[in-house]
Amino acid sequence: MARTTNRPLWLGRTLALIGILLVAANLRTAVAELSPIFAEIRVDMPLTSVDIGVIGALPPICFAVFGIVAPLFAKRMSLEAVLIASLVVIVAGVALRALADSFVLLAVGSAITFAGMAVGNVLLPPIVKRYFPDRIGLLTSLYATVMSISTLFPPLIAVPVADGLGWRTSVGMWAALAVIAIVPWIGVVVRRGSSSDQGADIEEPDPRMLGRVWHTSIAWSLAVVFGVSSLNAYAMFAWLPELLRDTAGADPVQSGALLSLFAGMGIPAGLLIPVLASRMRNVGWLIYAGVVLFVVGYGGLILWPAAATWLWVTCAGLGPLLFPLCLVLINLRTRTHAGAVALSGFVQGIGYVVGAFGPLVVGVLHQISGAWTVPLIFLLITALAGALAGAVVARPVTLEDHLRSRAEAR
Repeated sequence: MARTTNRPLWLGRTLALIGILLVAANLRTAVAELSPIFAEIRVDMPLTSVDIGVIGALPPICFAVFGIVAPLFAKRMSLEAVLIASLVVIVAGVALRALADSFVLLAVGSAITFAGMAVGNVLLPPIVKRYFPDRIGLLTSLYATVMSISTLFPPLIAVPVADGLGWRTSVGMWAALAVIAIVPWIGVVVRRGSSSDQGADIEEPDPRMLGRVWHTSIAWSLAVVFGVSSLNAYAMFAWLPELLRDTAGADPVQSGALLSLFAGMGIPAGLLIPVLASRMRNVGWLIYAGVVLFVVGYGGLILWPAAATWLWVTCAGLGPLLFPLCLVLINLRTRTHAGAVALSGFVQGIGYVVGAFGPLVVGVLHQISGAWTVPLIFLLITALAGALAGAVVARPVTLEDHLRSRAEAR
């Protein structure tokens, strides 16, 4: 791959920069907005603990399924066109969720919403590689931070908006943000039709690369780390408010605020981790730090849930620093656009399959045990699994180098 030269961040790519940040703002809003207001939703439709567990598992399930097929969409249309289509799907899904009058429609609307988000998840790393090959660490930091901010606000304002305007408004108002995000990408598509100054030339996704990535240790180790982050994050998004009400005596407003605190810890992680990872010789230390933070957070919630609750939630919220780390490593561990698309789809697809078990297993363990200690111990053990993949991820070997070595060994 040709070496890239640094150029001003805004030069010839302002719309792409704005578009990337607006897409990032839409990729998590629907994840954490329901759990603080399930009590209000239950007034209009019956929801069991299993129903809540299913809805909590839908984000990683959809992210997994559509994360795997997203590279196939990119083979048939431009990245920009697929990104616009994903935003339209998000708008439709959010609208259906807001209008739902049964669990089935709520679940279907959620699945549609998360399907659109899944495609955006996979396409953002190669989009960054396309338009900002000279600013990968910076752009990854920016959009990972925006994603964290977009996760912070929905649980923080969900209860007040639902109390004042109804839960349907609280859920449906986020469709406007997706509509806004479509605008700059339409401009990018129009401009690409009339100008060739759109960033570095790139390769089209290689179908052979999509198959070969399944046989590489770097892909599997990154998928494990991503899966650990996903499983723990989505389990907390689904169950943290109820857990805190039962163990720490938090009321709905307090539990929503603490869920927002949990989500907000992704902001410093998103700002710092990609920049640190792009400069560190051994990124394994970042993985070990994330695992330790998970352990401290869960240990505190098990032993002293009502004492310094904010501290344990903060530590547990910093554990998913593994997420922005994986995002930047998708680009740092590939040399080509084709490699980035293939690795992004594989890591996020497999990682979200693992993540889908978080809300479901936690719900089942809570129902069986009647308490939260066993579910928290389960999460603590899964976090420790992330440390095992750290040694492989830390090796500065690219996907293409690994594939070349395999080919030469045959």
